[in-house]
Amino acid sequence: MRRRETAPALDATQAALAAEHAAVYGYGLVGALLADEERGAWAREAYDAHRGHRDTLQVAVRELGASPVASAAGYALPFEVVDQAGAVRLAAELESRLAGAYADLVLAAEGNARAEAARALRDATVRAARWSGRVEPFPGLAEYGEESEGDD
Repeated sequence: MRRRETAPALDATQAALAAEHAAVYGYGLVGALLADEERGAWAREAYDAHRGHRDTLQVAVRELGASPVASAAGYALPFEVVDQAGAVRLAAELESRLAGAYADLVLAAEGNARAEAARALRDATVRAARWSGRVEPFPGLAEYGEESEGDD
């Protein structure tokens, strides 16, 4: 494939990889703040899953002929996280952001890469619902989320 043909897939793969880097970082904080044994297990499970997705995406970027985007030394959190409630809210936010990145990758990728992105989108959606206690009607598509309610 020529660069022009792979550009959308590469860009979406790099964006998903960047989101996975942020999720790995965020789940380090989430896990540190959760005292609840069940939720602590959820955080460990998610942390391991995101490390696996990150590694898979790094390989995919290389296969598309580019160098994977590096993780940052630190990430700005979307809000202050100082307790268990904030950690749970952060976990739900991380998963929602990942769903958006994977929805974009589903649109841009082809073949097995698209199937993998769809599975990752599903998994992020399930984790977001677990953490938040609610299911988004169109996971990963911001124009159909809470932000658009009441916008006509």
